[in-house]
Amino acid sequence: MPSQHDKKEPGVSRREVLIRTAAACGLAAGAGIWGYHFYSDEPVRRQNNKIYTLRNYRVPDSRDHPSFVVVHGNAPEKMVQAAAAKLGSISRFISAGDRVLIKPNAGWDRQPEQAANTNPEVVAAVVSLCREAGASEVWVTDVSINDPYRSFARSGIEAAVQKSGGRVKFTSENDFVLTDLKGQVLQVWPVSRFYHEADKVINLPVVKHHSLSKCTISMKNWYGILGGRRNRLHQDIHTSIADLASAVRPTLTIVDATRVLFRNGPTGGNISDVSAENTIVAGVDEIALDAYCLRFLNLKADEVPFLKIGERRGLGVRDWQSLNYVELSV
Repeated sequence: MPSQHDKKEPGVSRREVLIRTAAACGLAAGAGIWGYHFYSDEPVRRQNNKIYTLRNYRVPDSRDHPSFVVVHGNAPEKMVQAAAAKLGSISRFISAGDRVLIKPNAGWDRQPEQAANTNPEVVAAVVSLCREAGASEVWVTDVSINDPYRSFARSGIEAAVQKSGGRVKFTSENDFVLTDLKGQVLQVWPVSRFYHEADKVINLPVVKHHSLSKCTISMKNWYGILGGRRNRLHQDIHTSIADLASAVRPTLTIVDATRVLFRNGPTGGNISDVSAENTIVAGVDEIALDAYCLRFLNLKADEVPFLKIGERRGLGVRDWQSLNYVELSV
């Protein structure tokens, strides 16, 4: 039935029809190229075609402090504080006025006890440390696999961040910018713009089994900066992980091994797949940190190819025992 809202195009000539058809084909081709490279169910910024690069967030190395610290205990806040103190205090890494971005694993709609995400008590402790160091803002963000609002809420991370004085930054459709990661597999890719706006970045992964890469700890945690079709990276997952670790050089890495998902990762779901390891590992050498934490998954460094690739690129060392490290209990 005709409607008063129906519209009729005015008559056009054959020449105008051809011009419009050609223009439409050109637009469709351009959209197809973009869609081939970047189409995803995840949000991706489309209006800005500028290509960005990531800064190096590292601070100068110090021979006066250990390369990494291992802390055992039952109180996550005290454990994080002890780790930071042994590394030279949080003020070695965070200065007054810094805008700090914290990257936990908050990818899954799971409860804290299921260990699919970073322990919210550990997140809260790190946020509090940054606030005490005088950070002007402390952001906590991840590009979640499940619904981000449910993932941050159900994991307990959102409430923990708010209570400790930080702010959760959810990635909307306008929060991705094309970034040259300069990798072998990962080249120009949509990355959360928050990384381009932060002064310092802290990596805050949880130790988990992973069905494809065998483990997800520090290096693999950087998948959560990406938009686009991340599943494409699984075709060469070990090189992709090394590419990410080469591209993102964080200020500090604090690994949550308080609860470890030792099988059926990365999503988990069954409490019987979780072991209480009550450990925090902190430092700046992500390869060494990952190699140390493999013990919780009954793995060895030689069994994880991305560690070897990263070591060849000069990102760190797998032989963590050759480094100056400290182990303590609180």
